[in-house]
Amino acid sequence: MRRENVEGMVLNMPERDEFQSDCSMRDPAIVMDPIRLGAMHQTRLSFVRSLLRRMYHNKWQLDLAQWEICSKGFGVVIYKLTTPNQDYNLVIFSNEIDDEDRIDRVIAEKWDITFALVIGEIDKKLLTQLQNNVPLQEAGRNSTQVIVLARANKSVRVFEHLVDTLAAGEQPEREILAQVGYILRTTAVYGNGKFGIADFEILQNNPDFNLSFSAQMCAVYILRQFSLDWVHYLAKQQGAEQAVELDKGLQRYLGVGNATGLGMAPYLINHPRVVDQWLSQREKAVAIVSEQDIAQADIRLLTELLNRARTHLQQVVTIDEYQQKLNHQAVLDLFEIIKFISYAKHQNLTWQRQIEYNQRFSLESQEVFLACLLECYSQLVDPLEEEMNADEVLAIPRGTSIHHMLEVLKTRYRWAVDIDFSQEENQYWFWYRSEDKEEPRLGVRGIEPGDDKELSLDMARQVNQLYQALVAEPDNRSLAEFLLASPQYASIARRVWSLGHCHMGDIQMNVLAKQALPMNLLRCKLAVFGATKFDPRSDRWVRVTLFQGAPLMDELHPDEWLFPILPEISKT
Repeated sequence: MRRENVEGMVLNMPERDEFQSDCSMRDPAIVMDPIRLGAMHQTRLSFVRSLLRRMYHNKWQLDLAQWEICSKGFGVVIYKLTTPNQDYNLVIFSNEIDDEDRIDRVIAEKWDITFALVIGEIDKKLLTQLQNNVPLQEAGRNSTQVIVLARANKSVRVFEHLVDTLAAGEQPEREILAQVGYILRTTAVYGNGKFGIADFEILQNNPDFNLSFSAQMCAVYILRQFSLDWVHYLAKQQGAEQAVELDKGLQRYLGVGNATGLGMAPYLINHPRVVDQWLSQREKAVAIVSEQDIAQADIRLLTELLNRARTHLQQVVTIDEYQQKLNHQAVLDLFEIIKFISYAKHQNLTWQRQIEYNQRFSLESQEVFLACLLECYSQLVDPLEEEMNADEVLAIPRGTSIHHMLEVLKTRYRWAVDIDFSQEENQYWFWYRSEDKEEPRLGVRGIEPGDDKELSLDMARQVNQLYQALVAEPDNRSLAEFLLASPQYASIARRVWSLGHCHMGDIQMNVLAKQALPMNLLRCKLAVFGATKFDPRSDRWVRVTLFQGAPLMDELHPDEWLFPILPEISKT
């Protein structure tokens, strides 16, 4: 059926009975598909967003406590963060390194910047300990006052261009900033007890950082402020009275880069209850918002955000041809989606109809739309941020029979049960940990060495093996009795039962398959963090930007800053 909207544009419209009226949470087979997860974008529930809202509402204050930087830019800086509950300090060490030492891989041993977020005050003894250990990163040992340990490298081109132009009293070339989007790029941000720092349990009852990854995101946000203060200071050193500060719009545009490889992917597999909770809360938000009637005020904001997203995607610079094509197609799709919004308004429809109409378009554009839509309903969405933490216990209740377990396998794990693992392409890869830096790696089974040290990330294969073992048993037999006789299935059985009774459950991906793309796992986690500007450097690592477009510390607000675009400025 063809209809015209009020502006005379022709839209291809499905009949009404093609749409479903159920506004409950979407099917896990849709949400947990790895290709869709690889199209996710930042939303209001992303960790960078919930952190800045908390900082604003609780009136957190940031002060420069110590600045001992030489004219070349090396030294020690301390920022003091004051909340209603506690004082914290971010201690930053700026180090002189050779260009050949500036690499993003975990095998690096030197970095331009190393830093730590510390609970409480820092006396001379603690500062000396930090100075002796933080620059060493994994090789050091730190105080339990440290809650985040991290490092970063500078984008040399952006860094030098900013310092030189600001020192000369000029604003930088916008195109150079757009190509990168940050001054500093983190290569690891550690928390949760690694290398002697504080365990996560210490933060669980901390009203400032009890939300997932909020301490890590806070450290990165303050690092962004340092990167701006750093180039301003060096420009002043070089240009004296002639030097100027970076335009405020460009300051907001610059975030903190991040380079992430395979090391992030196992987290999503090893913490399935966490992933389920993250995505279940997002899906609750989608379900709640989808039931809302389409209002004119919401259309105005949504259309503005969608058009901004189109511009953002057009401005994203990536070397990856596939991502370039995805971005280009999303720009075209979003134009069509915007056209349908006006039609939906005049038909008195809910957003559910729009969401279902969007299914004909690319996953990238569908996910952009959902991110923008959630922005229009902050009062409905924001309370869900308090439910992003998860109980990670995996357990099976007493009295469970093999029949009960098979029902879960058939209904929630059919995607794994139906895989034929006798086919070489379905167990093509194996995951292992490198001996030098304990970094996850992928190897080709039967060709590359190391499959005897394979990591237990093969959840689809383990599920398949559990199913094959159970169908050979009497279905009224006790599951406990079966597991006593076959304990090798105990771990996967607990996972299947627990995740099979969660809203979203497991990511529906066979990570051993030849066509499996680890990038989808990386993209999912980074989107939940709140990353933007996805730039895959291969199918195994990606560069992104955090806090791009975010308000600066002296102008915090709870409003949206989705899909940042390069601001227009005057040259002087």
